[in-house]
Amino acid sequence: MNIKKILKTILPLTLGGFLVWYSLSEISLETLGKYFKEANYSWIFLGLFFGILSHLSRAYRWKFMLEPLGFKPRFTNSVLAVLVGYLVNLALPRAGEISRATVMANYEKIPFEKCFGTIVAERIADLIMMLSIVAITLFLQFDFIYELLTKNFNPTRIITGLVLFIIAFFIFRFYLKKANSGFLLKIKTFISGLIEGITSIFKLKNKWTFIFHTIFIWAMYVAMFWATIPAIEGLNVPIGGILIGFIAGGFAIAATNGGIGLYPVAVAGALALFGISEEPAIAFGWIMWTAQTAMIVIFGGLAFLLLPIYNRKQTLIPKN
Repeated sequence: MNIKKILKTILPLTLGGFLVWYSLSEISLETLGKYFKEANYSWIFLGLFFGILSHLSRAYRWKFMLEPLGFKPRFTNSVLAVLVGYLVNLALPRAGEISRATVMANYEKIPFEKCFGTIVAERIADLIMMLSIVAITLFLQFDFIYELLTKNFNPTRIITGLVLFIIAFFIFRFYLKKANSGFLLKIKTFISGLIEGITSIFKLKNKWTFIFHTIFIWAMYVAMFWATIPAIEGLNVPIGGILIGFIAGGFAIAATNGGIGLYPVAVAGALALFGISEEPAIAFGWIMWTAQTAMIVIFGGLAFLLLPIYNRKQTLIPKN
């Protein structure tokens, strides 16, 4: 393992460890334990139920994407591969996608590169959904966000920054179109491939099925966040707070291994914008993160154990 790979593994864990310490410095372990003890676990389990539905939908969507390539993987293997991928991502960010493709290559005999290609297309669709949620949040909470920005930043600087960004974008785009070699050509090729990947999704024969499952997966993610809020008595969060808290948590998960340490801090910071007290906000962040992580560890661990057992039994079943 080279230094670059070591740093990619160690730095997020180090950052996560520091953020765990920082988060716990804002609330005592005794107080946090009290919130866990007094939490209404009916709501937490409802949230986990929504999370499980999203995983099953993701597994079906993936199976559906592989079929046009000439493969018909078993749904069980698709589910187990997705769960294994989530578990691996907790330890090694973005390695879960490789493990997912490897599982299907081993047990369904589907070429690795074709599996991985569909996963990249998935990620593009997921990115579009995340950006859509951000856009919806900006639309619903425009007045609130505008007031927040103008209160903390000089409006003239914001407008100047936006104008400079737009000018820089068009200059960059001009030079990018003319690029025939070097680094700019690599960027041009990457962007072209990204656009091709996005448009390929809409070339699926049953694209509406794909779109439905993509929307359903993200609706379940938001529902999981929403359903867990009443687990803490007296925690009232408006719809804007739910969406902004969800977005903050999503970026936290992408930044560190499964959001360790950063997730509670990011969610608490988002909820604080809506007047939520720091103590219950951090407690909610820890309860939400713990529930999600426990689900991934338990089901991902079971998936690791069940994969060889399930597939061994399948090979023993005589074909008609």
